Amino acid sequence: MSSQQTAKPSLQGVRIKARKGAVKAQAKHEPSVFRDQLYKQLDPVQPGDFEGYTKELVAAGGTLEYLKYADTMFEILIVGGLLQPGGNFLDEGAKSPFSIANVPEPVQVDEVKKYVEVFNKLIRRYKYLQRPLEESSLPTLMQYMHRWPPEQRDKVAIATGLMISQGLASASCLQSLTKDNIVKDGAALNIVTSIFRVILAEQTMEHLSGLLKKGGIKDLLLFFPASKRTADGLLTHFKDAGLPQIAEWYTKKQSSALKIQLIAQLKEMCENEESPEAIIAAIKEHQAALPETELVQVIWQGLMASVDWSARADQIEGLALREVTKYAPIIEPFCNTGKSQVALINVVQVYCYDDTRIIKAFPQILKVLYNKDCVSSQAIIYWFQKGAKPQGKQHFLKASEPLVKFLQAQEDEESEEEEE
Repeated sequence: MSSQQTAKPSLQGVRIKARKGAVKAQAKHEPSVFRDQLYKQLDPVQPGDFEGYTKELVAAGGTLEYLKYADTMFEILIVGGLLQPGGNFLDEGAKSPFSIANVPEPVQVDEVKKYVEVFNKLIRRYKYLQRPLEESSLPTLMQYMHRWPPEQRDKVAIATGLMISQGLASASCLQSLTKDNIVKDGAALNIVTSIFRVILAEQTMEHLSGLLKKGGIKDLLLFFPASKRTADGLLTHFKDAGLPQIAEWYTKKQSSALKIQLIAQLKEMCENEESPEAIIAAIKEHQAALPETELVQVIWQGLMASVDWSARADQIEGLALREVTKYAPIIEPFCNTGKSQVALINVVQVYCYDDTRIIKAFPQILKVLYNKDCVSSQAIIYWFQKGAKPQGKQHFLKASEPLVKFLQAQEDEESEEEEE
């Protein structure tokens, strides 16, 4: 056996190539170099030649690292240059040949649209740019806007509204405006008002509502200064701003939330077997906030939600009548008008239609409500003649016909006695 150690083989003259990702990770981040290269691409284009700017920006994507410098690029294309932390320009003299900041003054939405259309075409070509725009660039710029001159603020607000309306960005970027330092002096409220005005000029309130929900904007009051952060303050602001549709939408939204809350509260109180007096008092606390017709619907839904409907099929109708009889004294104080009484009959009709187990009990339930003074004979007759809901209408009219005929005959007798 040889005492000499065998030399290990080695590669000579072979160049080990680094992975592309590793090279990119080690590359220096040089926003100023990117800016200068982008300006060089845009400089030859004549001012106002939006097709020319689009063409050059699309072409530059083949040589410039758009993904790496996405935030840098959008700073340049939106505010006209590179920003320092805090929102001031890095170099006041180095302004972009093309940017939202170049929109002529006084600012017109139609002018801003021409600039936003360039963004639209650029992002259609380089789809990967949309994510950094809506998740990083716009949210960052939003938190600086309150420090800018009003004209600059208006330009970016209008552009943001158009981008959100056209689906280039999500309304989630508006969350940056809820920071205390932006909210306290009313800047955040003025900015979102401008953005909403632009969106509503293009879309419906329902569409804006969907955009806000998708963007995680749960409460518009977060944009209001603490001194104005009330429902009345919100309604007044948007009505005065010429956006009454937002005020109406907010009122409906608050009403819907209140209904859900009251239904849950009534269900819990009934399950805890609290007294009718306590339940009535709880309802009266919210009475002023809901129209009478909606209130009786909520009361019925809350009371019925507490009922255990797991009885045998042959016992379910009897259970329904017992429960309605038990809860009628709670319903009665809130059925003081013909409108509220017809609304109660309709909610019972739809409830029985939706739960076929008690559909046959409808005329008996109607009779209990009549006997307990929750509904009058006039309300029942009106409902029968022209007030019934379309759900199962013919079935319910036929089932309640004997009761209606009895009530009509009773009314005729009373009329004859009065005449005598």
